[in-house]
Amino acid sequence: MTGSNYIKKIAIVGAGGNSGKFMTESLLRTGKHTVTAITRADSKSKLPEGMEVKTIDYDNHTSIVDALRGQDALVITMGVMTPADQQSKLIHAAADASVPWILPNEWSPDTANQALVEDVAAFQKIPQARELITKLGKSSFIGVTTGFWYERSLAIGAAYGFDFANRIVTLFDDGETKISTSTWPQVGRAVAGLLSLPIYAEGQDEDRCLDQFRNGLVYVSSFTVSQKDMLDSVLRVTQTSLNDWKVTHEPVQERFRKGVEALQKGDRMGFARMMYSRVFYPDGNGNFEKTRGTVNELLGLLKEDIDEATKVAIQRSKETIWS
Repeated sequence: MTGSNYIKKIAIVGAGGNSGKFMTESLLRTGKHTVTAITRADSKSKLPEGMEVKTIDYDNHTSIVDALRGQDALVITMGVMTPADQQSKLIHAAADASVPWILPNEWSPDTANQALVEDVAAFQKIPQARELITKLGKSSFIGVTTGFWYERSLAIGAAYGFDFANRIVTLFDDGETKISTSTWPQVGRAVAGLLSLPIYAEGQDEDRCLDQFRNGLVYVSSFTVSQKDMLDSVLRVTQTSLNDWKVTHEPVQERFRKGVEALQKGDRMGFARMMYSRVFYPDGNGNFEKTRGTVNELLGLLKEDIDEATKVAIQRSKETIWS
């Protein structure tokens, strides 16, 4: 740990992943941080250039503690299907290594919304991680709430309802419920901006410090849009008209129920339909820009072009359905 009022040394788990690589690249770009990838010895992920690497064994607590010792912050990014005990092992090790700050594996819709968490079991481990950090009492956390990843989710038919190959879109209810959603580059910039703030306020900038976010959530987004807004962007990007698409409607609560039933039968896409449809409920849980506000302005985040993000999503739809 450093004795300064700024975070210098940052360890990141998942540095070569879909979201982690953007966080790592943004942190390195600031020129203010030494960034270390925490990775398994058998990992095949390609890591961004300019970072240090330390290998760990999740079954060897000491190896994780040694890798984290001396770090000012730990950033954890993991896939939704990653075993929950991996994050808990990291959190315990961070406590024993005296890492003062943890950004746990949040990167999700608003898990401070109890009804959302109760309905989507996959979200329940997110507040549990925050509770574990608090219980151990050695580190402070900042949970970064981002909504779902836009370019990933738009590419998956079971997620935001777009089937690009067949030009079919399924609108949930009337398709006008707005949700907050983020691109990977935007969240990378948000993490870099957040961890570049002074720990304690300096001068008159009382709002610009990490301490004000200690053991709480921050909210960032790229867009707060409805499915119809997404469709408008898709039409512009593909240079098609509404007549070129088949537009269907499905009651969002019925879609959620069918997703749960499909998941119980082992259908992986049922999981996606269930999880994504829940943020489109008319209770407003998905629109955290309205219900919570964001730190976009405080962190100086860019106002993005949704059409550029839509282009990325359409290209991803040709390459993959899930990852």
